Amino acid sequence: MGSRQFKTLVDVDTLARHLDDPHWVIVDCRFDLADTGAGRRAYQDAHIPGAVYADLDHDLSGPPLSDHGRHPMPSPAALIDTFRRLGITSASQVVAYDDAAGAIAARLWWLLRYLGHTRVALLDGGWQVWRESGLTSAGGVENCAAADFHGQPRARWLVTATEVDQAPLLIDARAPERFRGEIEPLDPVAGHIPGAVNYSYALNLDRDGCFLPRTELRARLLDVLGDTPVEETVFYCGSGVTACHNLLALAHADLGAGRLYAGSWSDWCGDRSRPVARGT
Repeated sequence: MGSRQFKTLVDVDTLARHLDDPHWVIVDCRFDLADTGAGRRAYQDAHIPGAVYADLDHDLSGPPLSDHGRHPMPSPAALIDTFRRLGITSASQVVAYDDAAGAIAARLWWLLRYLGHTRVALLDGGWQVWRESGLTSAGGVENCAAADFHGQPRARWLVTATEVDQAPLLIDARAPERFRGEIEPLDPVAGHIPGAVNYSYALNLDRDGCFLPRTELRARLLDVLGDTPVEETVFYCGSGVTACHNLLALAHADLGAGRLYAGSWSDWCGDRSRPVARGT
């Protein structure tokens, strides 16, 4: 495997050279919020050879513990069981991908980091770039031998609803029109958490769905962070998924690790006693 570790992004050529490397674990995270079985069907139809499948609803979410959003955080024990089933060990180089510019796969990236596993990267450009590069694919379902994964949660990285108002900076990763409350396709209430600012995860990407160059990404993120320390900044979205895309962008830009309100808007607006803001 060599000494190099990939901790944020990896390109298709590098992944293609490691398809037969037993130390590399590839995880397909494709998922459609409007058709929750579509990702698994797409995986079974065609996927990167050797990839195993992780379902956002069943593998990357769990029964509510600290929040009650659409995709609650799994318990550390449940996450460890999932990672073992996916064949991940402490020595594994994990590569996650989807067909949504990393919007779903970033959740797996963050969950592994949350448990202390840093050797995990997103496939830049995802499934589309793999196919456009003319690289091979496989069909059916693949499974890895169960692995001996160990991890300890970084508890401070998580924020609950009762702590949100203590954050010096709260960043919402949703699209601007959802942030402003003009539309709400998924949750019962439109709007955002009062005091939050909007930095849509799409701002991390170029027109091809790949991450911007590190220097440009860094400039954009510093513009929204201002003088607030990254480690005090709280990120959220609809259900704690695309917020992880912004957290990955922070790491890729060498800006550090922010905090996640995993319950996000779906948890916040589920309690009608909480305040709601609309507009900018």
